[in-house]
Amino acid sequence: MTEFIHGNRVTLLHTGAEFFPALLRAIEKAKRDVHLETYIFADDLIGRKVATALAEAARRGVVVRILVDGFGARPFSRQFGEMLTAAGAEYLIYREEVASFQFSRYRLRRLHRKLAAIDGKIAFIGGINIMDNANAALGVDYCLDYAVRVEGPVLRPILESLRQMWNRVARTSFRPRFRYPEIPRPFLQQAGEHRVIFLPRIGFYQRNSIAKAYLEAIGNANASVLMAIAYFLPGWRFRRALMAAARRGVKVTLLVQGKSDHWLFHYASRALCDALMRAGVRIFAYQKGFLHAKVAVVDRLWATVGSSNIDPFSLFLAKEANLAVQDAEFAAQLSASLTSEIEEGAVELKPGSQSRLARIMCWICYGIVRLFVDMAGYGDWHRARRSAPKS
Repeated sequence: MTEFIHGNRVTLLHTGAEFFPALLRAIEKAKRDVHLETYIFADDLIGRKVATALAEAARRGVVVRILVDGFGARPFSRQFGEMLTAAGAEYLIYREEVASFQFSRYRLRRLHRKLAAIDGKIAFIGGINIMDNANAALGVDYCLDYAVRVEGPVLRPILESLRQMWNRVARTSFRPRFRYPEIPRPFLQQAGEHRVIFLPRIGFYQRNSIAKAYLEAIGNANASVLMAIAYFLPGWRFRRALMAAARRGVKVTLLVQGKSDHWLFHYASRALCDALMRAGVRIFAYQKGFLHAKVAVVDRLWATVGSSNIDPFSLFLAKEANLAVQDAEFAAQLSASLTSEIEEGAVELKPGSQSRLARIMCWICYGIVRLFVDMAGYGDWHRARRSAPKS
């Protein structure tokens, strides 16, 4: 795995209430360029604020590039495209949806990253889309999610990844004039004391970066593993790593959705919970609001914040980005936040508490998800590989 990069400053941002003001301030102060990637760019109060800030930046001469997913941000062109283009901003759409009702395995390959970079000096990474924090569809007004604000030498691989993704989409969209130029050297000086790794899931050589980072951290855990994952449907290797950690005395705690906007994933995920709980893993269902976080803390030393869920679509199909931080103070801050959320807004699940009918429903949903994964070409996700080392 790539070595940790020294000399960075990472600031934890808890929910959109902290993230959006920080993002908007950075855009408003931009002098050179703003690059934004997101899965969802909604036409709501937040979406309009961000779009307006981007347009104003472009009008004052800042180079503004926006890359959105063709499925998650389907109405983006109609709602914001004309305004942004008139202001001088550039935007591209990753795998634009053409036939809404036609199924293809390639439709599952989405741009799920939530990244922003401003003037090559500040970056934002996390799980927060450009949309209102509330989830009206679920009847909740609070969404638990996290992002980080980053400064320091790690900006170089972040910008390289943004550039790589942008140029790839520009080529396939026949927009050569949108080319993102080479990133100049020398690059940024140290900004703090945090040791970090940028973990993109993009391209052949980085396709397993996030999964490997998780498995390595869990495999080396001595005291605790604390995770909050919105869509938790791990394959066999991930489940085995968590169960092995619990059996060797590590305190393993998972926070999962109690209120879900994807019932199929919700029930499929529950099919795996009993085996994990019987191995000693404690699982809590979040009830205070909607859980959209994708974060973890191991041994109160290693932490990760990003866009990747623990499911086959995030880990094998989607374009994702996480940041791993090796710092006791940062890990303690994230751990304290998650612990507080669990104590105030979650209920613990117990093995064997589901009715027989509920268990049948869960396994049917799990089978449907497996079918989709098989169709995408990742049919061995749910099975142990013969070559996998024993825990």
